[in-house]
Amino acid sequence: MLETGQIRTLEVAREAAFGYFLSDGETDVLLHKNETEGVLREGQEIEVFLYMDNQERLAATMHQPLLQMGQFDWLKVTDVNKRMGVFLDMGIQKELLLSKDDLPFNWAQWPQVGDRVFVGLKHDRRGRLLAKLGLDVELAEHEKQGTRDLINTEVSGNVYRVIEPGAFLFTDENYIAFIHREDMNGTIRLGEFVTARVKSIRDDGRINVTHQASKKEAYYDDSESILQILQDRGGAMPFTDKTSPETIRERFGISKAAFKRAMGKLLKERKVYQEEGWTYLTSMKQ
Repeated sequence: MLETGQIRTLEVAREAAFGYFLSDGETDVLLHKNETEGVLREGQEIEVFLYMDNQERLAATMHQPLLQMGQFDWLKVTDVNKRMGVFLDMGIQKELLLSKDDLPFNWAQWPQVGDRVFVGLKHDRRGRLLAKLGLDVELAEHEKQGTRDLINTEVSGNVYRVIEPGAFLFTDENYIAFIHREDMNGTIRLGEFVTARVKSIRDDGRINVTHQASKKEAYYDDSESILQILQDRGGAMPFTDKTSPETIRERFGISKAAFKRAMGKLLKERKVYQEEGWTYLTSMKQ
């Protein structure tokens, strides 16, 4: 029995105005002219990939698909239709649909054009090809185990799964990584290419990543921001490490703890000093 999603060897049974009819001896299959390679003759045996065309007829193409039944790969998003789902380029004229039923409920987490989604093939009730999302089990044979020397380094990869607590990505280095929603800078979508810092290594060798800077980088960034604010105010400001957390959050956009760490760094480096509830640039001191 002929099924879509397979490469089969079929015989050219006869030519038609719009292409050829192929046969396995029992079933006729349409090969559109724009799906052929070279001139064909009756009786010739050719390898073709089977799919359903736009009129839901069993059809064939001589072009090599990027995916066959039983395989998984990363396919590029070519179009987004909120009524149906997203369409993927699988190397033939017929695009592959990843149904909205298999996509996150939140539209902001849907893939965008140009994203790459990790999928395999499945059939609907009519025998048409649909995409299905690949999971950890399909990536396991390519997966590498993370080691502690990765901590605080950057990794990049595409998101292959989005869940309520966060998102999973498969990095260019073949690590499976998880980023918790509290470690994200905004919403992360399925298929998005993400760069993040390795935060920790799990016991199973998988890695946890974050968009947040390391403490060392955060100290530097926060202290530089404080210096800039001081310079903009002429070298003095009525804020110290005794200022209330609410005022610190409102004025500097960081927590009281982060402010105290950054201020402590500046005091230790003698770039600032404090007197009577004010902070001053040391360079302005006479």
